[in-house]
Amino acid sequence: MSQSKMGPCVKWAGGKGQLVEKIISRSPSRYNDYYEPFIGGGAVLFELKPRKAYICDINEQLINMYLQLKADARAVIRVIRTIDETPCNQDYYLEMREKYNQKIINHELDAECAGLMIWINKHCFNGLYRVNSKGLFNVPVGKYKNPRILDATNLREVSKALQCATVLQTDFASALDYVNSDTFVYYAPPYRPINASSFNSYAVGDFDDNEQRRLKDVFAKADKLGSLQMLSNSDPTNYNPKDMFFDSLYRDYKIHRITHKWGER
Repeated sequence: MSQSKMGPCVKWAGGKGQLVEKIISRSPSRYNDYYEPFIGGGAVLFELKPRKAYICDINEQLINMYLQLKADARAVIRVIRTIDETPCNQDYYLEMREKYNQKIINHELDAECAGLMIWINKHCFNGLYRVNSKGLFNVPVGKYKNPRILDATNLREVSKALQCATVLQTDFASALDYVNSDTFVYYAPPYRPINASSFNSYAVGDFDDNEQRRLKDVFAKADKLGSLQMLSNSDPTNYNPKDMFFDSLYRDYKIHRITHKWGER
C-alpha cells in the first residue's frame, strides 16, 4: 500500500474528514476487497488505501471525475490550470458554470468536464454540490479570498490510489453483485435530514426514508453473505428524542453514537 498522504479533491456534503480516524479505528484489520457505494469525496478510501476497491455513486459527474483522474490526471490538471489563468469573479464563475452545465446537457464526460467540476467546487458557495430538477448545477459563487484551486500533487496521488479501484456509476443496491465474506463495505449515504433545511440532494431526486429502508435491506442481504459492514448516518434523537427511526431500522445491529461536526465528505 502507498504511504503517501492524500485527501479528497472535492468538497462533498456530509463530510467524513473529521470522522475518518473513528471510522478507521472500527474498520476490520483483514479483508480482501473494499466496497464503497456512496463514494462522495473519498476521505475513507484515501485513508484506508485498500489493495482492491469498488467505488460507486449515483452522481454521474462525480464518477466521471474519478474516471478521468484514474485515466489521466495530467489532462485534468491542464484543464484546471487553463481555467485558473483568469482571476475569478462572479461573471467568470457564472461563465464557467454555464460551460459546465452545457457539458452536462451534451453528456460530454471528459477531462474538461472533470476539471470544470473541481474548479467550480472550489469556488462555489460552501463547496456545495446541488442540482436542479434538470440535473444542472445551480450553486452560486462563494466568497473566498485565497481559494486553493489546484493541488496537482494531491490529484496525482488520487490518480495513483484509483488504479486499484473499479469505478462505477450505479445505485447502491449493486453492492450485492460484488460483496462476499471477504469484503469490507462502508456505506456513507446522504444523511437523513434532521430538519426542513437539511440538504440531501447530490443528484436529481432526494434520498428519503424509503431509500433509507431500501439501503437497510441491502445491508441485511450483504450481512447474510458474510460481508463486514459499517454505515454512517445522522442521529435524529439529538434533535427529537422520540425519533427512533434508525434505532428501529437497525435494531438487529450494533449502533455506535459519536459526536461529529457537519462538514464535507
